[in-house]
Amino acid sequence: MTEQTPAPVRLRPEIASLPAYRQGKPAADGGYKLSSNENPFDPLPGVLAALRGADEINRYPEAGSQAVRAALAERFGVGIDEVHVGAGSVALLSQFINAAASNGDEVVYAWRSFEAYPGLVTVAGASSVRVPLREDGGHDLVAMAQRVTDSTRVVIVCSPNNPTGVVVTRTEFERFMDAVPSDLLVLLDEAYIEFVRDSDAVDGRELLGRYPNLVILRTFSKAWGLAGLRLGYAIGPAHVLDAARAAAIPLSVTGQAQAAGVAALAHEAQLFERVDHLVTRRDAVLAGLRAAGLTVPEAQGNFVWLGLGDRSSEAAEVFERHGIVARVFADEGVRVSIGEAESVDELLRAGEEIVQNLRGSAQSAR
Repeated sequence: MTEQTPAPVRLRPEIASLPAYRQGKPAADGGYKLSSNENPFDPLPGVLAALRGADEINRYPEAGSQAVRAALAERFGVGIDEVHVGAGSVALLSQFINAAASNGDEVVYAWRSFEAYPGLVTVAGASSVRVPLREDGGHDLVAMAQRVTDSTRVVIVCSPNNPTGVVVTRTEFERFMDAVPSDLLVLLDEAYIEFVRDSDAVDGRELLGRYPNLVILRTFSKAWGLAGLRLGYAIGPAHVLDAARAAAIPLSVTGQAQAAGVAALAHEAQLFERVDHLVTRRDAVLAGLRAAGLTVPEAQGNFVWLGLGDRSSEAAEVFERHGIVARVFADEGVRVSIGEAESVDELLRAGEEIVQNLRGSAQSAR
């Protein structure tokens, strides 16, 4: 008797065809991993001490993350119920999208933006509406507002935008909020807000309590240097956050992450000195790449964007030869994080080589 081949497990086709999130690959020995927008500084001693004090890993974490939520509520001048904590801001994005959107619904966002957005929308069963960025790499909020329909349940605005680094201005965002329905959930993704030095940029903190449909999302992964612990937070109307809490996986924020978050907030001044160093380094990299002849959008995150189109993979190979691992988006561009001080000279040398290659190809084509 011939054994029959088992039928494949039945999966949702849109999930089966969905590519998994791709993490930035590590650098070789002596190289620099500039692919994941991580903070290159070691953790502060006070944060490490808090982690050593949170060593009861045989116990479940405190489910409500009360201590870190209370610290954030005090920092932002809101009630504790207006603060929600999750395992990174991407987990929070998933919760809010699942709470608001399902089959037949739409989620509007700019593109290219954070690469997790499409997958999160698909998993929720909703449809993505991608609105192209402007030529300068910024959000076209007028076009985004025009794409809102009766089927739209969520709009995501990323400022500064990942991967281009361009901010949404305060005026642009306020006009956008006035243009969209007041019952439409707007998520302002501010994962890189601490690196912003543009005084015209939107700052969700200034808008708290003004819009009943606005939630701001932030993270401890970038400026705060806690990427490995996965801790993000949302601030907004309590009833909206309650919906996200209902959609969350219980006990997903570890006790170690909670303790580190409280300690990081207590050492804010020291941490932000480091952020100032990274901003200075970013501005030097931006100026150097532009001086070499590359077109780079106005960077306000802890990374720079090279929109090199079909030369992107080639440019990433140049960076790798210089010991730098960057994040390549095939046929679109390359995002390079701001890392160790020692990486800057090598990064700029790679940039000069990329320009030479581009010019050589242009001359050959004549």
